[in-house]
Amino acid sequence: MKDFHKDFDLLLEFIKAKEHFAFTRFSDGELYMMQNRKFKIEKDKVFLRGQSYQGKWGEEELKEFIPEEQQMYREKLIETFKFKKHNYIKGISCKCCVGEEDWKWQQPHVSEDIQLTWSNLLINGNYTRFIEEMVPEFVKYSVIYVCNKSANIQKLPFDVRKVFRIGNNCHVNDYHLIEEIKSWVKDNNIKHHLFLFSAATLTNYMIYELYKEHDKNTYLDIGSTLNPLMDMDGWVASRAYLRGYWMKENNQYINMKCVW
Repeated sequence: MKDFHKDFDLLLEFIKAKEHFAFTRFSDGELYMMQNRKFKIEKDKVFLRGQSYQGKWGEEELKEFIPEEQQMYREKLIETFKFKKHNYIKGISCKCCVGEEDWKWQQPHVSEDIQLTWSNLLINGNYTRFIEEMVPEFVKYSVIYVCNKSANIQKLPFDVRKVFRIGNNCHVNDYHLIEEIKSWVKDNNIKHHLFLFSAATLTNYMIYELYKEHDKNTYLDIGSTLNPLMDMDGWVASRAYLRGYWMKENNQYINMKCVW
């Protein structure tokens, strides 16, 4: 039986041992895109699962998938989802977070893949350990970070050798960065570096393309986990696990153990 905390231990040991791997996350947004379901996040509302909701989202949260216009990006995402390679670890959406039906939808695509874990592996009930046990290990690496243009990386507790910036709806607007980063890695013979990604669905494309050709580095999809450290505030409205840790809000997510 897979265990939410033990799978985190595996990634942590890889980081400590400097064993190269890729961890790419297929959360609800990626799941809905692969299912060809429209979603749109604007500053004051979101359209998701066929319904509109009012709210307030930060600049870094704004994105959309329009099936009639973006099929190439959907097909590319499915390609990354089906890809297999040693230590190419895929985090998929769990039934406790997206429901039984959507959980089952993923299975025909990954049924024979043994390198599966939770897309939420670094958050919810593992987030405290991510911040207090995994992030301190980053100081032992040369770090490359792909993050939002508004992120203040000077406040991070580790040095960043190079940063690549992305903006809103980056899986479309910044798709060109994939070849730019691949060329930079090749031209500079980059090896044994730690690549961190906070670039929504663009992250999936980047990790896939980079690990496929340059597997002597480690590629880690960390999502919004470091946003509170970088003067970003969109997480306050949309990330309960972050409020639980950084604002001491009493909610279920900071202790939530996702199930398989």
